[in-house]
Amino acid sequence: MDGVPCLRVSQCYAQQFRKHLQSKGALDLSLSLLKDSGGTVLLPILPSHLPQLDLQSLRTTVASDSVCEIVWSQSPLQSKKKNGQTSGNKLEKNLQELLACNNERWTEELRDDLPRSFQRHGDLVLLGDNCFSLQLWKKIEEQLWSAVAKGMGAKRLAKMSRISRDGFRSPMVTMLLGENSWVKHVDNRITYEFDVTKCMFSAGNITEKLRVAGFDCRGETVVDLYAGIGYFTLPYLVHAGASYVHACEWSPNAVEALQKNLVANGVSDRCTVHHGDNRQLQLCDIADRVNLGLIPSSEDGWPVACRLLKRKTGGILHIHQNVTSPLPSASAIPAINDATSRASGKAADREAWQVWADDTANRIASLLKDITGARWITNVQHIEHVKSYAPHVHHVVLDLKCRPS
Repeated sequence: MDGVPCLRVSQCYAQQFRKHLQSKGALDLSLSLLKDSGGTVLLPILPSHLPQLDLQSLRTTVASDSVCEIVWSQSPLQSKKKNGQTSGNKLEKNLQELLACNNERWTEELRDDLPRSFQRHGDLVLLGDNCFSLQLWKKIEEQLWSAVAKGMGAKRLAKMSRISRDGFRSPMVTMLLGENSWVKHVDNRITYEFDVTKCMFSAGNITEKLRVAGFDCRGETVVDLYAGIGYFTLPYLVHAGASYVHACEWSPNAVEALQKNLVANGVSDRCTVHHGDNRQLQLCDIADRVNLGLIPSSEDGWPVACRLLKRKTGGILHIHQNVTSPLPSASAIPAINDATSRASGKAADREAWQVWADDTANRIASLLKDITGARWITNVQHIEHVKSYAPHVHHVVLDLKCRPS
């Protein structure tokens, strides 16, 4: 997700969390807190401190009954004055000067057409598709992108229009300034290199990558069925200590980046990359753990994952899914205050996750019996909430323990 990494907390505990984060050096003091919906507040976090944040410990230390989750702000947090000028004002000032040199007038419409969100990868800034759309910008395009880059502290600029329907979820990205489109992104001491015009980088799953990095996979063989550029493959190898990982990916562009990243992180000797449709994978009975990191659903990969699990000892499936909870009928619910409504809404979401998890466990047990001819026991170990896409639509991960009876 684009934007600024933030800790989302209940408004009534915002100052306690702010003081604690500041004492740890994790609070981004160049940005102001931002009121969010549902009685919560966003506290800007320094990206360099994000990997060290232990949300469970933080909640226990500061306020156990508070909301406490990592989100990425989709709207700009108001920057505090630094040297009398904000970064947003610097971009605006540069563009005002550029327009004046071209005998054009600055307007509110132009201000509203400036970037509201973006991704930063080293010296490259990737703009969203909701900016610089007015016709006037095209008249000064030869000078525009240098001015934008200077105002945003970048050397290279690119702009995303939409996601391609080529089956690989390739980004539709155009380079605006600079020719080299390869970038380097570092998360939790792991280096990811990729071509922004050919591969996407999802920053929103940082909490799940950190969770995977905390697993103890020593002595284990892991299969990552949807490896991409190595979002989870690399944490399994670099931090979780997996003995060996089989990484499956069908996008040739992602495979190119994945192979570079395995070498860059010094773990290529413990990984085999399988390029192609994982449903055609010629492996079975080898995995202690299978990662199914595809959304909105990894269901097509369930039979593959079941074939991969070790027949004698079983293993763990990490199943990603977008789960939609039913919207309550307004007529069936008596009038209650907002806080009670939010609490009941969250309870309804968790109930929907549990129902999906239990159904998935039963279906996986049935698949395993069909594939192996033996009865298996499947236990829901954990349900992890990764992020919300919309009200009542949540990306969750089910940790499912499977063992032969």
